[in-house]
Amino acid sequence: MTQRKILFFDSKSYDEKTFKDALKALNGQDKLHFTFLESRLKEETISEAQGYDGICIVNSDARNSNVMDKIHEICQSVKIIALRSAGHSGSSVEIVKKHGLHVCQVPTYSPHAVAEHSVALLLSLNRNMHRAYFRTKLHNFSLDGLVGVDVFGKTVGIIGTGGVGMCAVKIFRGFGCKVLAFDIKPDENFAKQNGFEYVSMDDLLRQSDIVSLYAPLNESTFHLINKEALDKIKPGAMLINTSRGPLVDSKALVECLKAGKLRGAALDVYENEEKYFFNDFSQQVMDDDTLACLISMPNTIVTSHQAFLTEEALKTIAESIVKSLLDFFK
Repeated sequence: MTQRKILFFDSKSYDEKTFKDALKALNGQDKLHFTFLESRLKEETISEAQGYDGICIVNSDARNSNVMDKIHEICQSVKIIALRSAGHSGSSVEIVKKHGLHVCQVPTYSPHAVAEHSVALLLSLNRNMHRAYFRTKLHNFSLDGLVGVDVFGKTVGIIGTGGVGMCAVKIFRGFGCKVLAFDIKPDENFAKQNGFEYVSMDDLLRQSDIVSLYAPLNESTFHLINKEALDKIKPGAMLINTSRGPLVDSKALVECLKAGKLRGAALDVYENEEKYFFNDFSQQVMDDDTLACLISMPNTIVTSHQAFLTEEALKTIAESIVKSLLDFFK
């Protein structure tokens, strides 16, 4: 079998390690050769893929329709595009399919990683861990302003009961919470077995002390949490989003936080995250006023789309992609 060359765009150190490990684990070293680039796939870098048999990219790079339309023209050797994600919402991969290129993605990876991160965000937000951490770094051991609430006994609203949502249900039930859920395809058997109930979206918002999002992004869920929804949400509730950024209208969330209706919000995703997330902008001025405002508030936590980032999830992603590449060229 001819050794096929695969170029990775927007790669990080953990990508290089896990994909090399996966290649070795699946005995593919003589079949595939990987090259890793830090630069993202865009019109200025697309020519880098000339002479390669395939490319591996992140979903945000696949959203550039101009690039997707030019790949077959500029890089005629490329026959497959691998997405290092479980979905391709908002991407333009259908364009390359029309040109005869094959597209593969990760069917699923650790739902536990995302569910656990959402709970970590909640606990940190509720007990002000982010503020306490920086205080003690400055030898400030005051407890003023660090009061939280017991999670035990609270009502948690789970929006979306797919794989991640189901993991979250079990975790919150373990905390002794009452769980309400909303899903367009409710799994009543799972609800009965795990001691929670499905309710309407309005009832969930009005009754829940904690609202956590695990829904996919599509036309019906875009800005699911908008001004109207935030007007209905229970005063003093906490909002957690580890799903997709555009599920939340960020500007409406800022206004809700300014009005003091929410106890706080913790976000691992942001609707306009492509420009900033996954890269270091610590020496630059941020021109996204909404994101800057969210980060600056004392009752918010923003992490940079890291909910998936566990060794187990990275291993699953890498091995799934490597297997798809091996199968395709075989």
